[in-house]
Amino acid sequence: MVKDPRRRQTSPPPSSALGASRPTGLMEAAPELAALRGRRVVLGVTGGIAAYKAVEICRRLVDAGAHVIPVLTEDALRFVGALTFSALASEPARTSLFTGSEGGEPIPHTRLGQTADLVVIAPATAKLLGKYAAGISDDLLTATLLATRAPVLVAPAMHSEMWEHAAVQENLATLRRRGVHVVEPASGRLAGGDLGEGRLAEPAVVVAAGADVLGRGGDLAGVRVLVTAGGTREAIDPVRFIGNRSSGKMGHAIADAAARRGAAVTLVTTTDRLAPPGADVVRVTTAEELHDAVLGRFAEQDVVVMAAAVADFRPKVSAPEKMKKRDGVPDLHLEPTPDVLAALGARKEHQILVGFAAETERVHEHAAATLTSKHVDLMVANDVSARDAGFEVDTNRATLLDSRGGIEEVPLLSKLALADVILDRIRIALTQTA
Repeated sequence: MVKDPRRRQTSPPPSSALGASRPTGLMEAAPELAALRGRRVVLGVTGGIAAYKAVEICRRLVDAGAHVIPVLTEDALRFVGALTFSALASEPARTSLFTGSEGGEPIPHTRLGQTADLVVIAPATAKLLGKYAAGISDDLLTATLLATRAPVLVAPAMHSEMWEHAAVQENLATLRRRGVHVVEPASGRLAGGDLGEGRLAEPAVVVAAGADVLGRGGDLAGVRVLVTAGGTREAIDPVRFIGNRSSGKMGHAIADAAARRGAAVTLVTTTDRLAPPGADVVRVTTAEELHDAVLGRFAEQDVVVMAAAVADFRPKVSAPEKMKKRDGVPDLHLEPTPDVLAALGARKEHQILVGFAAETERVHEHAAATLTSKHVDLMVANDVSARDAGFEVDTNRATLLDSRGGIEEVPLLSKLALADVILDRIRIALTQTA
C-alpha cells in the first residue's frame, strides 16, 4: 500500500505552544523503541478508570521520539483532563469531531487518519471495541479509526465479567481478523477493589507493543510461523495430571521475536503468558489438543517451531472423580500420546520444521537421531539438567543441528537472544528452499 504523500515528512510538524518546549527524550529512548522515533502516533483515550495510565503512555511515547496526537472521547474526559495530555503531547488534545474544535481542521478525522503512522487506543473499553468492530463512527476517535490505513493497536481494559463476555471476545476476534493488533489485559486489582483479568497492560508494555508494530516489515515479513509453547498436562483425575516442568518461556520468546521481525505468528500454547500483539493465539492443555491444533493449521504455515514439551504418555483412563488416598495406591496404565513432531515430519511439503530435544544425557546423539527419524530441518538440543538452562529459567544454551549436517554450539544466552539465533537459522533455511 502506498501511503498518502502528505505523510512523507522529513520531520514532525511544529509542536503546539504547550508542547514546544518539552524535550523529545530521543537520547533516553531504549533501543527497542527506536521504531517510534519520528513517527506520528494518534493516542486514543476512552472512558475507563484506566484512562489515568494513558498519561504515562503519552509521556513514554514522546520520550521515545514519537510525535503524539491525543484524541479523547467525551467519556474519557470524565476521568482525565485534556489539558494534561496537551501539556505532555506534541499537539493539543482533540476531543471533538466538528468544525471549530481544537486544531481548527474542518475534517479532523480525515487528517488524523491519513497522516498517522500508528493509532494506539489505551484504554480500549468494551464500548469502543464494539463500535469499531461494527463500523460505527459517532465521535472523533471512531471516525479516525475508520479513516486510517495505519496499523491500529488496542489495549483493552474493563472488569473481568465484561472482558470474558462473548460479545467482547467476538468483537476482538473480528478486529484481529481485520489486522488490528491487541495488547492483552493483565490480571490484578480492578476498580472497586476486585481482582481479576481485565486490568490495562502496563504503559511500558503498551509502548513496546507499539514499537513492535512499527518495527515490523523485517526479514521475516510475510512469513507464516506457528510456534508451540509450554508443557502439556494429561489428566489422571480431575485434580492430578502427568506433566513436565516446561514454563513456556522459550516458545513465547520465539513467538515474540518472530512477530518483532515481521512474521505472521500463530502461537499454540499451554500457558497464560502474554502473547505478542497481533498473534493468533490458541490455548491448549493436552497433547491431543496440541496435536489437533497444530495439524489443523500446518498446511497454511511456512515454518513450524515445536518448542512445547509434549508429554510422551497419558493414562489410558482418566478417573471421573478425585481418587482418594484411603483407596490405596492407584494402578495407572499408560499409553503413548500422539507424536506431533513425527506427524508433521511425515506431512511437510514446503514447510521448515524445527524440533526441540530436551535431554539429560547423550544430548547430541539423541537430537541427531530425532532429526533423522522425524524428518526435521533444524533441531534445538539442550541439557535441561543444567541449572542455568532448560526449564523455568530465563537463560539457555543449545546445540543447533540441521538436516544438511551443520552443527552450531550456542553459548549461554537469554532465551530472547537464543530465539533470534534460531530465527536467523530459519531465515537462512527459507532462502535455501525458495
